[in-house]
Amino acid sequence: SSDLPSHAAAIELVLEAIDRAGYSGGQDVLLALDCASSEFFRDGKYVLESEKLQLSPPEFCDYLASLADRYPIVSIEDGMAENDWEGWRLLTQRLGGKIQLVGDDVFVTSTRLLREGIRQRVANAILIKVNQIGTLTETFAAIELAKRAAYGTVISHRSGETEDTTIADLAVGTSALQIKTGSLSRADRTAKYNQLLRIEEDLGDSVSYPGREAYRYLG
Repeated sequence: SSDLPSHAAAIELVLEAIDRAGYSGGQDVLLALDCASSEFFRDGKYVLESEKLQLSPPEFCDYLASLADRYPIVSIEDGMAENDWEGWRLLTQRLGGKIQLVGDDVFVTSTRLLREGIRQRVANAILIKVNQIGTLTETFAAIELAKRAAYGTVISHRSGETEDTTIADLAVGTSALQIKTGSLSRADRTAKYNQLLRIEEDLGDSVSYPGREAYRYLG
C-alpha cells in the first residue's frame, strides 16, 4: 500500500497480526514473499516507488537478503525479474542455501526453462501451474525434472480460479509437499482445503502432513 513507508513496514504489520492472533512469528507462522519482481523491473533497475529506490540487481539482492535476515522468511517467489537471469544467479548464490527461492515467471512450468535454470543454478524451487503449461503430461514432466534436481515444487492456483479441486489431488498425488491456493476465504480457495481434508480422512495413518519438514532449510 502507498500508505506504508516501506515493504519492511508491511512485513511488520503481518507479524503484528500474527502476534495479536495468539501465534508466534518464526515458530507457529513463517513468512513467504511473492515479489512479482518483473512488474517493477524497468531499464535494468528494480524500482521501489514507495521507498523512492532504484536498485541494480546486486543491490536488490542485498535488499532481499536484508529482509530475510531480519524476518522469519522461509520462501521468496519471483525474487528477480523473469528476464534477469544474472540477478537470479546472484540471488541464488546469496540465499539459495538458506531459504526457498521459487521460480514462477522465470520458469512458467516449462521443462525447457527449468532445465536451463538448473544448469545455470537459478532458484531452488518451481511454482507449478497446470493451465500455464497446458497439459497434465507436461506438468508431471516439470515436477519430475524438479525432483531429480532436488528443486522444491509448489502446486499453485491461478488468479482467476473456480471451485475445481484438482490441484489439491495433484499436490498430494505427486508428493509436492507444498500448495499455494490463497487464504482461508472465498469458495474457490476453501474448496481446495476441504479436498485436502477429505484426502487426509481417506488416507488415514498411511500418510502424514509434512508441516515444517517441507522446508529443508529450517533444520
